[in-house]
Amino acid sequence: MEWVKIIHLLCIMGWMTSIFAVPRALIYWKREYERLGENGPLGDLTFRLYRFSNMLSVIGVLAGLWLAWDWGFPTWSLIKLAIVAGLIVQYEYTGRMVKRAQQGIFKESDFFLRVYNESSVFVVIAILWLVVSKPF
Repeated sequence: MEWVKIIHLLCIMGWMTSIFAVPRALIYWKREYERLGENGPLGDLTFRLYRFSNMLSVIGVLAGLWLAWDWGFPTWSLIKLAIVAGLIVQYEYTGRMVKRAQQGIFKESDFFLRVYNESSVFVVIAILWLVVSKPF
């Protein structure tokens, strides 16, 4: 079971990197697109980071489900899973923004992307609190 924990942590760390980085990178990608009139290297990097981290998220969530099942799905883990489902929805929306950006469509403002980016920090803090304190 220790290997499952290691895989879970490693994949979730990679996914979190993308959750925090991609919305911020979209701000700079948007500026680069306005300057160049086409997608440059930052757009390609942002897309690749999103795609790679998407795979990590699937592995990380599956490993997390395995761990929760092994522990008998304690209440705190069910709450964590519900919050993670919210992160998945947010990440899918991020993917839609990335796909639109590849077409040169940037609907969201810099301010929105900054708030969107920072909101995930609070969600992750809630998850970490549940995992560390196991209050239920």
